[in-house]
Amino acid sequence: MRLIITFCIVYFWLIDLSLGQANAFLPAKTAEEAGFNTARLQRIDDLLNGFVREGKAPNAVTFVAHNGKIIHHKAYGYSNLEQKTALKKDDIFRIASQSKLVTSIGILMLLEEGKLTLDDPLDQYLPEFSNPVVLTKHDPATGKYETRPAKGRITLRHLLTHTAGIPYEHPLDQVPEFKLPFFCSTEAERLEDGIKKLAARPLLHDPGEKFTYGLNTDILGRVIEIVSKKPLDVFFQERIFKPLGMNDTYFYLPTEKAGRLVELYSKGSAGGTLSLNENRTYRNFAIEGAKTYFSGGAGLVSTIENYGRLCQFVLNQGTFNGQRLLSRNTTSLFLRNQIGDLKVWDRNDGFSLGLQVISEQSHYGDNATPGAVTWGGMYCSEYTIDPKENLIMLVFTNVHPYAHYSEFVRKFRVAVYQALK
Repeated sequence: MRLIITFCIVYFWLIDLSLGQANAFLPAKTAEEAGFNTARLQRIDDLLNGFVREGKAPNAVTFVAHNGKIIHHKAYGYSNLEQKTALKKDDIFRIASQSKLVTSIGILMLLEEGKLTLDDPLDQYLPEFSNPVVLTKHDPATGKYETRPAKGRITLRHLLTHTAGIPYEHPLDQVPEFKLPFFCSTEAERLEDGIKKLAARPLLHDPGEKFTYGLNTDILGRVIEIVSKKPLDVFFQERIFKPLGMNDTYFYLPTEKAGRLVELYSKGSAGGTLSLNENRTYRNFAIEGAKTYFSGGAGLVSTIENYGRLCQFVLNQGTFNGQRLLSRNTTSLFLRNQIGDLKVWDRNDGFSLGLQVISEQSHYGDNATPGAVTWGGMYCSEYTIDPKENLIMLVFTNVHPYAHYSEFVRKFRVAVYQALK
């Protein structure tokens, strides 16, 4: 009987691997065996070594997995240019808006538990968002502005799809009662207080009218805290990071891991040189200061392999590391356009619950498969999840502002796809 049970366990484990539902990442024996052309794969090395050699990027790290097998995982350049410290594959990067997928997963977990629905009005959880108003006039010289009542209430779906009318850069940013932490903070500030200030700001348009990328996901982080009755960092660690084995993903790094955070640089123009970023908060929020502000929209740091686990979790339809956190039906929401005929900026793509959905007519996805999903962070990190090809690809560096952002991430994605057999 014991032999039969053992055989069954191994049999179903092998089936999982064959379907790309691996419980842990394993290296491919060879790129050719895993469906990639070895010579063409070399173009990734040529591309990223070129970025470092030409002074376009301080570093780069890659993670590509096909059918659950690691095809490409390499580090290039330096984590610290001044000290010429060679980048390691497990160095830690600021991932900014890649935090949004984590928050969306948390919301969907609470959805499955029956604790909320996506079309719940936001003011059901945060009464300060009752009776929203829309900005109609603003005089920057005097600071005076006018508003009108919004045509509807903000829902959780509006926040997930960035259609609530809540931006990052608001015309009234500098009004004292509206001023709140921008992405991150080293001050003794708390998410609860920041969200109350955000609720006082007028919307830029009626909920559902346009795609306006902004602080929506930070509000969802506060909703998670209220519904789960746990601080957001605790919820993430207990419910997502620990089960998936994401042991190097945090809002704020423990002291023993602080030395693995890469330095942050700037390159605002193509003709400029890489220089140390002058914003000390952006550089050091993860390792110094009060460490009390949990931005579910932009506050996390991680290794590329750790975030690869999250991407594989989506590709695996809600499971990884032997843990199922979402059902396959719920996870499929990440792959469906949720904004109708609205588009993500000039990219001509749709948007799901925190992810850009590459369309047939994409102006951004290049040779990516229509239906693949992608997103990135302002410090220049990006991922693509392709269910049709059973493929994930990630590339990280940390430069902001970055004149080569689009070139860096898009050329990498093209290089991966062109190497597929």
